[in-house]
Amino acid sequence: MLLSEIKNIFHQELNPLYGEQEVSSFFYLLIDHYLGLERFVLVLQPNLVLTKTEEEPLFSGLSELKQHRPIQHIIGYTEFMDMKFEVGPEVLIPRPETEELVRWILEDCNTQKEERLQILDMGTGSGCIPISLAKHLGSAIVHALDVSPDALRIARENAAMNAADVHFFEADIFQLEIQATYDIIVSNPPYVRKLEKKEMSPNVLEYEPDIALFVSDKDPLVFYRAIVNFAAQSLSEKGCLYLEINQYLGEEMVQLLATHNFKHIELRKDMFGNDRMIKGVVS
Repeated sequence: MLLSEIKNIFHQELNPLYGEQEVSSFFYLLIDHYLGLERFVLVLQPNLVLTKTEEEPLFSGLSELKQHRPIQHIIGYTEFMDMKFEVGPEVLIPRPETEELVRWILEDCNTQKEERLQILDMGTGSGCIPISLAKHLGSAIVHALDVSPDALRIARENAAMNAADVHFFEADIFQLEIQATYDIIVSNPPYVRKLEKKEMSPNVLEYEPDIALFVSDKDPLVFYRAIVNFAAQSLSEKGCLYLEINQYLGEEMVQLLATHNFKHIELRKDMFGNDRMIKGVVS
């Protein structure tokens, strides 16, 4: 079958679910992953014919996409900060908003690259945050924790794949017994209230881990209180706390940090104009 015909089938069957632009992205990711073909291949070879063997993984991917399986799970990885990260049902797929959080930290650390900063990521998941920080801040000593052994396995594999030196360990945010001081603490904990499920797509609800996403409607800041309390005691003088947050709870987060005597509190919006990140400094 012509590759162009397969592309047309993708659009016919998936556009109603995802939209034309996203379907094109899926198609090009699949032909790159399975066939090693670049996205401009149809410009150069409009009559390119695939064998049955070459077609098979593309149609398998089409079938999985129709069932709302994330494209990142189909190909087994995603890109974050220009690096590849293994992902699966055990971990949250890294989002562009989280990349913005990492870039904020890197901007603030731009003049401190030679310092041996002590950094802790709390609830690391795929390891995308600490691995990115370790790669860009070569002198930093980066630690990361998670309660899930399966998540830590994937995070360690990602660190090895990206040649990043990160010290991972298993721990529960609510039962920390760490006697250490950090210059930077960062976290992207669960923050989606269950009442917000109706706003989410099936590929997230059906395939990504609830433990990494949801909190109760009655106590949506439960993880943040534990993290902020720990950070207030464990950050060095002028140490910084960076958090990804629920877009609807920005003011509540400002108040939480202020209650714990953080100074220079800054609430930032993401690329979509939503309150998404907050920073506080230990006085």
